Amino acid sequence: MLKALMLKLKESVISVLPVAVIVLIISFTPLADFNWVEQVTFAVCSVFLIIGIGLFNLGADLAMTPMGEHVGAGLTKSKKVGVLLSVCFVMGVLITVAEPDLSVLAEQVADVIDNTALIVTVGVGVGLFLVIAVLKIIFKKNLSALLMFFYIMLFGLAALLIDSGKNNFLALSFDSGGVTTGPITVPFIMALGVGIATTIGGRHANENSFGLIAMCSIGPILAVVILAMSSSGSMSQESLDMLAHYDTVQEALNGIGSKILHTMQNVVLALGLVVIFFMVLQFTVLKLPRKKMMQIGIGILYTFFGLVIFLVAVEVGYMPIGFKLGQSIAAFHPAVLAAFGFGIGMVVVLAEPAVHVLNRQVEEITGGGVKKIEMLIALSLAVGVSICLSVIRMIYHFSILYYLIPGYLISLGLSFFVPRIYTAIAFDSGGVASGPLTSGFILPLVVGACVTLNGGSPNNILTDAFGVVAMVAMTPLITIQALGFKAVMSAKVRHNIAMKRIINADDEQIIYFK
Repeated sequence: MLKALMLKLKESVISVLPVAVIVLIISFTPLADFNWVEQVTFAVCSVFLIIGIGLFNLGADLAMTPMGEHVGAGLTKSKKVGVLLSVCFVMGVLITVAEPDLSVLAEQVADVIDNTALIVTVGVGVGLFLVIAVLKIIFKKNLSALLMFFYIMLFGLAALLIDSGKNNFLALSFDSGGVTTGPITVPFIMALGVGIATTIGGRHANENSFGLIAMCSIGPILAVVILAMSSSGSMSQESLDMLAHYDTVQEALNGIGSKILHTMQNVVLALGLVVIFFMVLQFTVLKLPRKKMMQIGIGILYTFFGLVIFLVAVEVGYMPIGFKLGQSIAAFHPAVLAAFGFGIGMVVVLAEPAVHVLNRQVEEITGGGVKKIEMLIALSLAVGVSICLSVIRMIYHFSILYYLIPGYLISLGLSFFVPRIYTAIAFDSGGVASGPLTSGFILPLVVGACVTLNGGSPNNILTDAFGVVAMVAMTPLITIQALGFKAVMSAKVRHNIAMKRIINADDEQIIYFK
């Protein structure tokens, strides 16, 4: 166990170190005006971030992934489709309702949409789309066709939202898809898909293992769009001020005790709902051996402490530093801000906990056909480009649909030319890449820059700053499918070269057997 923990910590160091080094170097330049308390706090929080990611990744291996696989495999073996679908719906709702990021999102738009209504509706949306994803696996349906259908429906509803004059919440709606697929949701749902697909089997078992996160990312967007259309309220100045405000490092340090307790409560709620429901299934359907349950119990503890340490480190060190850094760089020059967005985006995705869970499962399911390093490079480039484009949109004040419509058209178009497994992996990667560090560091950075560029006014935050999470979730769809397209074309080139050599071979070199 200690050896496994040290390996996870080593991976965490490699992930977090680039982000920490870049920010600390900038803190000593004219681009940022950080005092020594902020520099030390950020450095210490980076260390805790490493510890948190290491513990979480080990916990995901020991608990969250096995739980999902056993639930999927156990219920599928029972051949009770109704029970399987009911459990998937309930698990989708419970996990989503318990996601801390969703509660934060609901509080920020409380003037327009009731908190409870938003959380429950988004939870039901995820539950329904998880059921649809499971039905796709059972009946072996094409993921690309389903994605095409639902995204056409989604953009149709977005057009109605704009027509009703409520386009302020367009970016927020698309952001909700990335926020909902958090660090607790991703390992469990991905493993659930693996358990169901491997039990059912078939030629496309590996391909069917992916796609659940992709489907579950659509439900929240549809839910928020529908709620926004039916809402009659408007954003108050107080709410906008809250969106623009993040605690300073000093304020965060003064209230660190309450932040730790609050985070522990949120994580207990998030994990508790999943664990309780899993225990009900254990005693009624699964009946796993005691040794396996002990392993899962230990893994849950690792997951709990890892997630608490990670979230507190982000809230205390990364969120306020991100906000101040965005303000400082935007005041220096917008072009520098766009370049910095690309650079920091390339490395920040490495520190997302769920990214490593995805990469590991991808390499295992594809038998090494898709390497972890290839996935990391593709995701890094994608996130870097997405943040750079988000900054450009914020500077020039144009709608996020100018990015999303062509982006999704390209990604859905590519799905017809690449192996299906690449499409499934790509659309899963979108939800995974937009994790807590994106919402806890990148979003504050963009919000801070937006406030500075607007002369201190928070009036355009909803339309300009929001949408960065949606962009982070979209660009991996293109880059990872581009990997698949490259693989297909390379295979064709190798085949054509081999055929030409056979056709052009000298007859004298042919050996005839009598």
